[in-house]
Amino acid sequence: MKDAPALKVSGLDVHYKDFQALWGVSIEIEKGEIVSVIGANGAGKSTLLKTVMGLLAPTRGTIELFGERIDGLRPHETVPRGLALVPEGRRVFSRMTVYENLVMGSYPPKIRAGRDEGMARIYDLFPVLKDRHHQMASTLSGGEQQMLAIGRAMMSRPKILICDELSLGLAPVIIQDIYKRLVQINRDGTTIVLVEQDVQRSLKAADRVYVMLEGKVVLQGDAASLSVDEVKKAYFGI
Repeated sequence: MKDAPALKVSGLDVHYKDFQALWGVSIEIEKGEIVSVIGANGAGKSTLLKTVMGLLAPTRGTIELFGERIDGLRPHETVPRGLALVPEGRRVFSRMTVYENLVMGSYPPKIRAGRDEGMARIYDLFPVLKDRHHQMASTLSGGEQQMLAIGRAMMSRPKILICDELSLGLAPVIIQDIYKRLVQINRDGTTIVLVEQDVQRSLKAADRVYVMLEGKVVLQGDAASLSVDEVKKAYFGI
């Protein structure tokens, strides 16, 4: 019997009061995959992430994590179950040190016991964070803050890491380095969901791709079989 998908979203509708942001969105992610969700600003990508994490409540539809219904749960309930979000804009705790930011990522009680092991893993993955151990997060470069945001999320030992616009505001060489680390995280057993506007980078990094437009999934498929032109047409609705 086939195992349940790592994440399954079925027929999801989401409203902001009278405005409907998602219309019947369905995505399915298997354990061990890297899946990209692509779309322009306003396509509904961040709304989808917030709903999966429990920051927003769906109007209709279901969300399953390894076969368990999680729609309606709040973030303090979804994180211990294996979800972690790297938010758009990094949102590190600027007045805390690198170490303190990472500690905040291991806040759930069930995760605290493995804090030292988790910290060692993050410092191995991002050696620059070890070098900046006692440095205030506000003094880090943009790329270092993005590494810290990923490290903080990984401190909860997630089964699925959801990354929202990782490349925003970063130089290409830094983006390339961060994506290499994500590949390593994936090889170590973490399923990854990438939400990006960058079509070419998303196709290159992912196993599969979903394209969103105006709150709907308008194209999906294996990254290797989709052309950049095909994705861009769906992206712009042409």
